Amino acid sequence: MNDHENEVYLTDQVRELDRTAIEEFNISSFTLMQRAAEATFSEIKQAWPKANHIIVLAGTGNNGGDGYVIASLALAAKFKVEVIQVGDHAKLQGDAKKAHDLFVEKSGLCTVFDEKEFSNCDVIVDALLGTGLTRAVKGDYATAIELANHHAAPILSVDIPSGLNANNGCPLGVVIQAETTVTFVGMKLGLLTASGRQYSGKIIFNNLQIPKEVYQSMSATCQSIQLIDLQSKLGKRDADAHKGDFGRVLVVGGNAGMAGSVMLAAEAAARSGSGLVSVATLPQHATAGLQSCREIMVHGVSSVKELNPLLKQATVVAIGPGLGQDSWAKKLLARIVEFDIPMVVDADALNLLAAEPMQKKSWILTPHPGEAARLLKSSTDEVQENRLRSVQDLQKNYGGVAVLKGSGTLIAVEDDTSICIAGNPGMATGGMGDVLTGIIAGLMAQGLSNYDAARFGVQLHAQSADLVAEEGMRGMLASDLFVPLRRLVNC
Repeated sequence: MNDHENEVYLTDQVRELDRTAIEEFNISSFTLMQRAAEATFSEIKQAWPKANHIIVLAGTGNNGGDGYVIASLALAAKFKVEVIQVGDHAKLQGDAKKAHDLFVEKSGLCTVFDEKEFSNCDVIVDALLGTGLTRAVKGDYATAIELANHHAAPILSVDIPSGLNANNGCPLGVVIQAETTVTFVGMKLGLLTASGRQYSGKIIFNNLQIPKEVYQSMSATCQSIQLIDLQSKLGKRDADAHKGDFGRVLVVGGNAGMAGSVMLAAEAAARSGSGLVSVATLPQHATAGLQSCREIMVHGVSSVKELNPLLKQATVVAIGPGLGQDSWAKKLLARIVEFDIPMVVDADALNLLAAEPMQKKSWILTPHPGEAARLLKSSTDEVQENRLRSVQDLQKNYGGVAVLKGSGTLIAVEDDTSICIAGNPGMATGGMGDVLTGIIAGLMAQGLSNYDAARFGVQLHAQSADLVAEEGMRGMLASDLFVPLRRLVNC
């Protein structure tokens, strides 16, 4: 991993890192531009070794300047190179103008964008719009992006796909669909969450040889999760260990017609390493539950009175999978909240909580964007437009740990935020959230703090799905994660 690759920043922070490197460590801005271009051209040669003809789409800012330096490097390497200038080249200034002039001095071909389709080429380099974009793309830039997206050649974006908001990962009108994005100095949050991963393709990070002292001057907005840290948290099992050493998970849910949800969560908790797992569900589901997974203790529960002895034995409760929102569900949730046991709250338990908000330090909330919108009294679009703020607001309003699921899942505690950059679209299927709930509960039962259980649970869940996806994303089932999950939790 490139140094500082797991540190994630907002655009103002990256700009400050740039400033610090330039002003306090005497690295010229043009040197950084050259390093960025070298890193990008190196990736072109590595990703497309047979390429010898590239088109560079250059804007009028420093992103366009990067494009001109890339073009100069390609020219020196005997590539056929064409730079298409989008926007008035008279607006080029500073490093960008210097890069343009050097390319022209080398007899580089530079044409003005004329809304015609681009010629055939091996790779298109997107150096149109950088990370400072905050409004919708219009005019020639929008047209150029649309033409590039419809071209047969793969697209490599410089720093960020043009048209993508670097802070929240939302499209600003039309967006470049990159196959690869090479980004610099600091990993941008917008590349990793909301629609960012859809448009960015494979993301390559390069710190441009900026000294580590520059990064020490600023705290990142969040950190990407590294599963390598999990085993040190779980620790090695003693030779004389027994099932009681690894906690007791109680999963509560499975209303009429929804027994599968609660059993998925229960088996996930067991596969994550919990010593004992029990289920509290409607009595009519008890027999089917026992047949589903013989290692799970399934209890038919009609009332709070029948739930109480199970709560007294539990280390952790997971409530919500298939819970429903009827009187039975409300009474069970109210009792568990009153009992004040560490818990994971998901699905319908979140919807019930949205109707009667409260705060607790002992819980982990795991909403998807729709559930988060109900908890925050907003809309799904508003949640997605600022996922970072949304997860932090969830934590502030409800306490404990908040997990905002989706592409680039975010996990927030009072003084820290993490992001998961694993996972894939094959996970868009029923039961995935139930499995995540069980994994997190299983890790909590083994002694991990709520924040660590949430972070590593999300990462285990996503990486397990990535292993399943190696055989294809379509047709992935939530239960397919159990085999790779067991492998990863032991790595």
